[in-house]
Amino acid sequence: MATTLTSKGQVTIPKQIRDALNLAPGSSVEFAVNSNGEVVINKADANPDIHPDRFDRSRGRADIKWRTDELMALLRSED
Repeated sequence: MATTLTSKGQVTIPKQIRDALNLAPGSSVEFAVNSNGEVVINKADANPDIHPDRFDRSRGRADIKWRTDELMALLRSED
């Protein structure tokens, strides 16, 4: 089953695969490459053994509400 890669790096998952994984619009999927170099696609919530990104735990946790101009001034200061 072949499909074409767009200039944005996107492909359409064939209907047969979407049906087999019970994927609907808005479903999350996980991609991996196995030891044989084959691409594996799983429904994201179907495999609890996949660990979340190590940065997910810290996203959205800042207590300080920085404004962009204040942060840039701090980062660019010569102190």
